[in-house]
Amino acid sequence: MKKTPPGTRSSARSSAPRVRSVAAAPRPTPAARPAAPQAGDTLKLHKVLAQVGLGSRADMEQAIAAGRVTVNGEAAHVGQRIASGDVVKLDGRLVRWRATPTRLPRVLAYHKPTGEVVTLDDPDNRPTVFRSLPRLRSGKWMAVGRLDINTEGLLLFTDSGELANRLMHPRFGLEREYAVRVLGALSQDERQRLLEGIELDDGPAQFRSVEDGGGDGANRWYRVTIAEGRNREVRRLFEAVGHAVSRLIRVRYGAVELPRGLRRGAYMELDPRVVAQLMEAAGAPLPARPVAPRRRAGPPRGAGPRPSRPPAPERNGRGVGQGARAPRRRAG
Repeated sequence: MKKTPPGTRSSARSSAPRVRSVAAAPRPTPAARPAAPQAGDTLKLHKVLAQVGLGSRADMEQAIAAGRVTVNGEAAHVGQRIASGDVVKLDGRLVRWRATPTRLPRVLAYHKPTGEVVTLDDPDNRPTVFRSLPRLRSGKWMAVGRLDINTEGLLLFTDSGELANRLMHPRFGLEREYAVRVLGALSQDERQRLLEGIELDDGPAQFRSVEDGGGDGANRWYRVTIAEGRNREVRRLFEAVGHAVSRLIRVRYGAVELPRGLRRGAYMELDPRVVAQLMEAAGAPLPARPVAPRRRAGPPRGAGPRPSRPPAPERNGRGVGQGARAPRRRAG
């Protein structure tokens, strides 16, 4: 019998993204929001450019260093701060910005299949996750973290470089949860080592939790959580204790879980309330009067075959399958 990963949920009527306790919290009150900058306040230039969706902070710092950015007609410098009323241009084009955000950023939940790479341009011409996303009138989509080509599951995208940076920053400690299938069962000593920490090539690493996920025979499933996103970190931790990973699925990022019924290769736009909760968790300032973007959901673009349906749940109850009604989708 084909084993079904425990990293996804069984059939459900709703196709909206699942969130944990924060999802039931009331909308943030004005008193709980960060104070808006005053007229005399200044903001870092590269952060402003990232906030309007022109790229990540690192991308914008590189653009400034390359002389592509001007402020009030003069070449900008790395670390420069700007104030309300300053005229900013990137590659000669006017950048429209405000000292305070005027709308909530857009955030997509994407079900990444294996075989896709998280990059805009791949020299080997492999399929990328960005080919399936809806077009933006301005700015660009930025991936929140990465998944390697052999890893599947939840991948978040946003049109705000500032929000993407905060969601990935280790300072905020947003958990990533994975369903992992490995060869052989973990011993108690191996489990303890994974929780206490193991020295990897790029420094110490550890899981916050390791839970059994079912399975028998040679293949065993585990649910693990980790608070950072270093390259192939989950795989390397298991390999360090002698267990090869044969399948890896990210099922949660922060409070957002992989939406039920969202097929591989399809995306869904998060509800504005969930976006606001993500921003609060990452310490990002909320608009005084948030204007929510239109909520959309859609399949991959192009004329290729439709993504395959998730496997049905197993009858023995050891694993939880993905069997769920696909959400209604409109073209992205």
